[in-house]
Amino acid sequence: MKKNFLFVSFDALITDTAWQVVKEGHRVKYAIDAKDSRDVGDGFVPKVKNWQDELNWADVVVFDDVLGHGKLAESLRKKGKLVVGGTAYTDRLEDDRSFGQAELKRHAIKTLPYYEFNYFDDAIKFVKAHPGAYVIKPSGEAQNIKKLLFVGQEEHGEDVLRVLEAYRKTWSQEIKEFQLQKKVSSGVEVAVGAFFNGQKFIYPININFEHKKLFPGDLGVATGEMGTSMFWSKPNRLFNETLKKMEPTLQQENYVGYIDINCIINGQGIYPLEFTSRFGYPTIHIQSESMITPMNEFLLKLANGEDFELKTKPGFHLGTRIVVPPFPYNDKKTYDTFSKDNAIIFKKPNLEGIHLKDVKLKKGEWTIAGESGVILVVAASGKTMKQAQAQMRHRIKNIMIPNMYYRIDIGDRWYEDSDKLHSWGYLREV
Repeated sequence: MKKNFLFVSFDALITDTAWQVVKEGHRVKYAIDAKDSRDVGDGFVPKVKNWQDELNWADVVVFDDVLGHGKLAESLRKKGKLVVGGTAYTDRLEDDRSFGQAELKRHAIKTLPYYEFNYFDDAIKFVKAHPGAYVIKPSGEAQNIKKLLFVGQEEHGEDVLRVLEAYRKTWSQEIKEFQLQKKVSSGVEVAVGAFFNGQKFIYPININFEHKKLFPGDLGVATGEMGTSMFWSKPNRLFNETLKKMEPTLQQENYVGYIDINCIINGQGIYPLEFTSRFGYPTIHIQSESMITPMNEFLLKLANGEDFELKTKPGFHLGTRIVVPPFPYNDKKTYDTFSKDNAIIFKKPNLEGIHLKDVKLKKGEWTIAGESGVILVVAASGKTMKQAQAQMRHRIKNIMIPNMYYRIDIGDRWYEDSDKLHSWGYLREV
């Protein structure tokens, strides 16, 4: 039977998932809050202005973010609606870094030392008194400005001091609170995530590796994300020592959705860094490419609290973001000059692995929408990482967008990281 799905977004993050449900033959309505993003998905997904007016119509409501969405989702669930979305608690796990770290400790999950600051002068004095390599992590709303995250490289913290001095002059108004976290050297950065149905985790779990820097080789400015590689797994040591320990609390919260913990791992242990208590982007695009279970069926079962096994493709999966100027910066003049309304052309009529970001249909043609500069996610799968990489590059060659750029090295880290993770025993299924 056809179902009614209502997707609710601040700034059009969930467009592709809504489009998948449309293509599967179900009825969809999509509400976008941000004015600059409201044209995203035009022609692909039916739009509504006020999502609250559609609640009686909707069989399933899907929220795509934190920053208050959890409280809304929690309220609707208590009224008997089927909802995919968080709670006020799970929103805070991601939004409030210090709270997230405190909850990790409360659940007997190992954490790295971190120090909280409200003033840059205090942080500068601290680093001078305690030299070392640190990571600067803005908290609250400022953590969404990804370029402000800084990973120190110098042993005694001289580079961190220089950045703190610069931030004091230029970002004091925006950064009201931040952390200095001890940096782990010679570690592997990896995330473990899974979907939760309100009562328990749905298997398989997802092991993924983010690529945050703008240029190949992990060079350049930090972005929200340039691409991700992943594979599905039965529960393993990494999962059991981190995310699995959160299960009783997530059950109490009646959390429904995806949750992920990003970690640094070395031979001495697992050190969780931060939560993502929502769909990840472009994680969900790559996950949907690798899912055999139809998206509509998956969302409905998850919201309904059903215990089921998610059917997924074997092997490795990855995806890269196709972006245009001025990404990752916000410069309207540059965007209007080089990117706004540009055509998106496919040399051959093959859309396999193509997932929407800021795209709309205009007179039957795909064109750039929104203002983020993130246009598409190109996803691929293979029995080996090399096969998945080759398929991704082949699919990219079919795309023509003026001034587009992307990373073609997504997955390259796997060849070294896998040796370390397997030798340390963290990927062993249990």
